[in-house]
Formats: sequence, structure tokens, C-alpha cells
Amino acid sequence: MRKVLFTVAFVLLGAATFAKTKTMDEFIDGLMSRMTLREKIGQLNLLPAGEIVTGAEIDTEVGGSIAAGDIGGVFNVKGVDKIKALQDIAVKRSRLGIPLIVGMDVIHGYETIFPIPLALSCSWDTVAVERSARIAAREAGADGICWTFSPMVDIALDARWGRISEGNGEDPFLGSCMAAAMVRGYQGDYSGADNIMACLKHYAMYGAAEAGKDYSMTDMSRIRMYNQYLPPYKAAVEAGVGSVMSSFNVVDYIPATANKWLMTDVLRGEWGFDGMLVTDYESIREIIKHGTASNLADASAMALNAGTDMDMCSKGFIGTLEQCVADGKVTLEAVDRACRRVLEAKYKLGLFVNPYKYCDPKRRDKNIFTAENRAAAREIAAETFVLLKNSGGTLPLKKEGKIALIGPLADTRANLGGTWCVAYRPELFSTLKESMERALAGKASLLYAQGCNIMADERQQRDGEFGKTINRGDDRLMKAEALAVARQADIIVCAMGETADMTGESSSRAELTMPDVQAELLVELVKTGKPVVLLNFSGRPTVLTWEQDHVQAIMNVWFGGSEAADAICDVLFGDKVPGGRLTVSMPRTTGQEPLYYNHLSSGRPVEEGAKRYYKYRNNYLDVRNDPLYPFGYGLSYTTFEYGEPRLSSATMPQDGRVTATVTVKNTGGRDADEVVQLYIRDRVASISRPVKELKGFRRIHLKAGESRDVVFDITPEMLKFYDSRLCYVLEPGDFSIMTGPDSRRLKTVKLTVR
Repeated sequence: MRKVLFTVAFVLLGAATFAKTKTMDEFIDGLMSRMTLREKIGQLNLLPAGEIVTGAEIDTEVGGSIAAGDIGGVFNVKGVDKIKALQDIAVKRSRLGIPLIVGMDVIHGYETIFPIPLALSCSWDTVAVERSARIAAREAGADGICWTFSPMVDIALDARWGRISEGNGEDPFLGSCMAAAMVRGYQGDYSGADNIMACLKHYAMYGAAEAGKDYSMTDMSRIRMYNQYLPPYKAAVEAGVGSVMSSFNVVDYIPATANKWLMTDVLRGEWGFDGMLVTDYESIREIIKHGTASNLADASAMALNAGTDMDMCSKGFIGTLEQCVADGKVTLEAVDRACRRVLEAKYKLGLFVNPYKYCDPKRRDKNIFTAENRAAAREIAAETFVLLKNSGGTLPLKKEGKIALIGPLADTRANLGGTWCVAYRPELFSTLKESMERALAGKASLLYAQGCNIMADERQQRDGEFGKTINRGDDRLMKAEALAVARQADIIVCAMGETADMTGESSSRAELTMPDVQAELLVELVKTGKPVVLLNFSGRPTVLTWEQDHVQAIMNVWFGGSEAADAICDVLFGDKVPGGRLTVSMPRTTGQEPLYYNHLSSGRPVEEGAKRYYKYRNNYLDVRNDPLYPFGYGLSYTTFEYGEPRLSSATMPQDGRVTATVTVKNTGGRDADEVVQLYIRDRVASISRPVKELKGFRRIHLKAGESRDVVFDITPEMLKFYDSRLCYVLEPGDFSIMTGPDSRRLKTVKLTVR
């Protein structure tokens, strides 16, 4: 008993003093010298904590395993009291008192929910994105969380894949900028409890899932990996991300979690990543399903030897590694390396100095879902909406007359946040109907009808959990009610599209058009002859070809978070001007997928935007090649005029730099933001290069009538690429320098590199 009391005293007093006075290496060397093999392996075990109840936690399987030193971290448990109870077990009841690392999927907010990451990227505002991550970290850290499984930076070119909603779209340059901003926002310098550890995911190429089906295989050349898919991961590493999560897919036909080239040679060897590498949920066990291991012991050995440090949920490390060491499948040195990285993560977070750094209950009321945080979420959400069509200046709406609000997404709370809102409290959110009623109070009449279900198939809606919080009724009766309401109105606003759970993990779609009964209702509403505004809710690019031809105004509002309803009203009624721009290409038909702007040229190309079919050329019989709405596209309540781009010099040495300048003028009547975009094409190279690549952007604010020169530095780094030998090179020759408001409407000047 005296020995136990001494150990607890050392843990609570001596360990903290040691951590303050010793370097990280010295501290961890001393700690690991006292650890058994079992305790080292225990640090590699990450499990969900479930709903632990204070006072009964020691009786749970998780609580008992923590006390035994068999768990290094837990995740997705909410509440500072519950987390403190778990930390008490680790610190006071395990032999060495090593604190837990506590993670959660804080993807785009904690309780204050920001727009889904795809929408955030459409702001083209890295300052706003970093701010959203900083607020998310502050809230999560105030409730006991010290580690977030974000940012997800997978490049996704196929809109059928549901998890496109969690990333930053199709472009590696923009994705890299957003990845770095998220890491900076979450982590800072680790100095305070407002900073939590970020986790880059999913490493790597998860977004290239074949046929857009989640968990499918990925197969591509390494040249494509390095030039198109890997840059955002590398950018997050360069920004100092503390941890990385491996992906479910195979890379070079080897599961990523067991791929030594990917995990060790590239991530650690080439990029210098020295943090902790964790698996995705049970992905070690899935190595068996991939057919590259016959049992959990072999799968665990493969993962550890590849460079994996922490096993999420498979219990492969804790269940098999002791025997694997005895059998010579893994070395003690490999276990030590993994254990050290987990302990280093905890050290960097300050958990050895203060295991309860994130467990101050006073911070919760002060930092979570505050008026200040909500105001930031509302402001940022308004930046993400993309105005796709605005015939005849239909928008902004005037606050007068009778406005009909129709659609299954008009009066829902739970669907505003989108995917991955683990900690949210939707009961605190306003519905769009409620926000519009407040905005129009005393000025105009709001008429409302749900109009239809999400989809006709009741079984699909129930079993697929689509729209589970939306009342299900008789479509025939609801349509009749909606049409009666519409006939009384001066203008119709339709809140339609996907529900929150129609994108995200395990939410792939084979068809990207508006769900059936919603599309049918929209057709009938258009037939009334009243102007129709479509607010398109989505977590991916969707097909809006019919809508573009028949609806007066379309605004993609994505899933805007806890303050989405008020933010939509801000833009809908003109208090704010839409400034979002697409970071994905929106197709004319699902059959165009995967669709992306920075493709290679065919040997038999057709001119961009060609409107007819050409025999023996790279095109379809039945649809144009180009997207309905191109990458970078978005309208405003004002208009902008672009001058010709100007170079400071028409030639550049390989180690030099030039500037490209374009004059942009606000030619309309509203002050507004514009996103000025720079694209480059390498005209002739040793390998085929994309027809254009984004290499710079500026979100600027211009008053009505104001002009501004926007200047971009063109550096050698912007012109480099990985060649056939995977050497990072700048080859001399001619480059097209292009500026404009999107990837389609560009003006070009030539630069020669000598």
C-alpha cells in the first residue's frame, strides 16, 4: 500500500516537476526506462470511451483497461467531467500514471458549428478558415478534448464520393493553403489550453476512391500522387501538424496502414514528419479483408513495421504485439519508437506537466457556444455561399409583399450543420423558417409549406437515415398545399437538396440530381409562373442543369453550420453580398464524373466550351465536356471588370522571379468581395502537364466603382513539378500566365523561363 501511495505521489508531483525541468527526450527516456513491454504497447491502444458515468467508470471495460495501463488514449467522449474521471483513472490508478490523450472528430466546429469544410474552402479566405479552427479548438479544449481528427485534406475529383464534403475540393494548391490554415488554427504553438493537436487525414489518396464508392481501392501512378494528390498532406506537415491518420484504401495495392513506402519513406523520410501516426477506425483489422494478411497478429506486425504508432479500435497491438515480439515478427525497437511518439505527443500538449490542462470546468461556460463564437460562425458562413444564377437581378430579395418558403429543408435544425457534428446541440439552432420570420417581421409576409418528403422511397429515407428529423407525410397532399401557398405569393424561395447525412462517410451517391419528389415539386412551382429562388443544400457538387435552365436564381448554401439560417437571410435579403466561389467543378450530368478543371490535354482535344460533338475527338456524344459551373465560379450582387494581365518582365531566369499584375474594377452598384485568381500552364515539358493550374488567389474587397491592382509574385516554386523520375524540377520554356474570376474566364500573357 505504501508503494502505491508513493507512486501516486511521484506521478502527481514528481512527474510534473520532471517535465518542467527536463527536455522532452530526457523526460521520455526516464519514463520509458520504467515501462514494461505491456505498458509500452498499452500506449499504442486507442479506443472509444463510450458514455462513461462519473463514479462508475472504473467498472467499465475501458476504465479497467486504463487502470491496467492498457490504453494510451480515448476518443469521442463528450464532457469535461467524464473526461476528468477517465484522466483520474490514468493518473491516479495506473502504475506509472501516464495521462490519456483525448480525441474527437471536431471537423468543422465543436458546439458552435461552422460550414462543412468544402463550403469553408469556397470562401477562399484562409484567415477565416484559420479563425474557424481556432474557435473550434478553444471550445473543444474547454470541454476536455486535446486532439482533433482534422483537417481532412484529401483531393476529391469525383462528386459521387460522400466524403468530398469533408475536404477542400479538387485543387492541390488551394487545398494546401487551407490545410496549413487549419493546422495553424487548431494547434498554435501548443502553449495554452486553447490549442489542441491536429491530425492530418486521410493519408493518403483516400479521395481517389474508385467509382466514388467509399472504402474503394485507389490506383494511380506515383507521378500523379506527387503532382496532384500529395501536396496538401505535405503542406500540413510543413505547417507542423502533430499527428497523421492513415487511410482505409490501398496504395500501390498495399493497404495504406501497412504501406512502409507511404508511412516511413515519404512521410517521415522525405517530408521529415516526426509526430504520431494513428490508424483510422479498425483499419489494422481491415488489412485482413484486403487480403494482405491472414490474421490480426500479422496485420498488426505489418502496420507497426510500416511506421504506424497508434491502433484505433482494432485491439491488434494490445492483443498481439507481445507475442509478435517473442516470435520475432516485430522488434522491441519498433515498439519503443511507436511508444515514444505517443508519449511525445502528450508531452507537447503539456499533459505531463498538467494532466488536467483541458479539464477546467469553469472554461466550459465561458468558451463554448458563446455569442462571440456564433457571430464569427454567422459571418464566415455568409462568405461560403455561392451564387450560381441570378437572372434579372432576382436577388437580393426585397423585404416586402408575400414570400413563400417551400421545401423539406426549410424548417429543420439538425440538417443545417452537415456531416460530422459529433458534439453539436441542434436544438439551439434556428431553422431557416424562423430566421426568415425574424428578418421579415413587420415588413413582409412569410408563407410556408414543407411541400414534399426528401425522397419518395420511405424505406430508403428511414433505413438510410436521410432526413430522419424531417416530418414524413403524404407527398400528394403536401404538394397540393405547397402549390396553394405558392399561388398566394409574389416570389417563391425553395429550400431543397441533400440532407446532412446524404454526404459524409458511407454516403456515396450514384446519381447527383435533385432527389425525385423534390425535383417534381420544383417543376410544379416553376409552372406557377412566379419567380423561383432555389437555395441548394448540398455537401458535394450536384447536377443543376434543369434548374439552371428554368429557375430564376440559384444559390448553393451547402451546410452552413449552427448559424446557417441567419447567414442565409443576411445574403438572401442583401445585408451581405455573396462572395463564395466554387472549389469543385459542378457537372452537367453525373456521367461526367470524375470532373476537374486541371486535367491533362488529350491528343485529340476539343476546344474548351465546345457546344457540339466532334467525331474522333475527346468528347461525348450526348453532353458537352465542360462543367455546368466551372472551378472558381461564383456570381455577386455587383459586377467586376478585369484588365489584361501585365508582367514585370516577359522573361525570367530559373532562379529569379517576376510579378503579374491585373487591374480589377467593381463596375456595379454594391460594395463587395471578389476572388481574383491566377492560373499557370507549362506549355511544353518533359511530361504532359495540366491545361491550367491554380497558383495564386486574393479575396479582395472593392467599393462600388473602385479599381485595384492585384499583384502576384511568380516564383520558381510555382513553376516546378515532379518529373518522370520524381525529381522536383523547373524546366525552361514558355508558360501561360492567366488571371480572371474563375477557371473559365481568363486572360493570358506569355512568360518565358530561360
